Amino acid sequence: MTTYPLDPELAAVVPMLPRADCSDLEGARAEMEAGIEAALEGVDATGVDVFEVVAPGPEGAPDVVLRGYRPQGVEGPLPVVYDIHGGGFILGNVDFDHGTNVALARELGAAVFSVEYRLAPEHPYPAGVEDAYAGLVHLAKNAAELGIDPARTALIGFSAGAGIAAGLALLARDRGGPAIVFQYLGIPEVDDRLDTPSMRAFTDTPVWNRPNAVISWDHYLGPGIPGSADVQVYAAPARATAEQLAGLPPAYISVMEFDPLRDEGIDYARALLAAGVGVELHLFPGTFHGSGLVEHAEVSRRDAAEAVTVLRKALR
Repeated sequence: MTTYPLDPELAAVVPMLPRADCSDLEGARAEMEAGIEAALEGVDATGVDVFEVVAPGPEGAPDVVLRGYRPQGVEGPLPVVYDIHGGGFILGNVDFDHGTNVALARELGAAVFSVEYRLAPEHPYPAGVEDAYAGLVHLAKNAAELGIDPARTALIGFSAGAGIAAGLALLARDRGGPAIVFQYLGIPEVDDRLDTPSMRAFTDTPVWNRPNAVISWDHYLGPGIPGSADVQVYAAPARATAEQLAGLPPAYISVMEFDPLRDEGIDYARALLAAGVGVELHLFPGTFHGSGLVEHAEVSRRDAAEAVTVLRKALR
């Protein structure tokens, strides 16, 4: 394996991190579930009500379950943070972001909803983004009952979750759907063409690498489809033209230095800027995809603090 000049606090933990080998999907899912279960034990939800919302699914599809988080003692209607978990389109569930969402609800005084979207390859595109859209529509339609202000809704996602969030921003705009005021796109997976310098170079980086990315897109779009001419922008937002990006809500995009997704995140930020969309872009040095899981590291704490800061500003 290549040796990368990682942040020392992160490098010390790399041997203990998940292998995340997506060529063994069943094994990767079991590994992630075990990691999530361990992380849940440390979550203190004091002061936050956790509940479930069931939304009608897309036409012909099952209902969509949302996990809600509401800070106690805060008068509504509350702004909304709409979370889409990561996992390469093929892994994970709402438990993955549970600790983060408890913290966001508490620190922002916002209602947070995390969508349990269907995973590929069992449910390829457009299942994930359509589930996310169905959940968003349901929240807007039932805002009064839920005590939320749908006009102050921010999207948040990491990795594939950020890719779905970026696609959702496009989809909601194009369908005249619920208003979105901000999109927080952490380490976004947005380009199926797999041809950026970082994607070509980082074949053995921790947690996520080019081989995993290839599998991820093959499962999400279908074998042989990634890189072809007719992939929709709602699946791979990096394909959107300036005209298609114009009018989207402002965005915050984070990228990690030694992450195959680094350059597509930077390129997407530049594309949004060229289309007149406000963007804040931050590259965290010495990091890798998913290094935020190492919560005690100073660079991870800065990353997490920025999320709270930019979301608070967007939702005020």
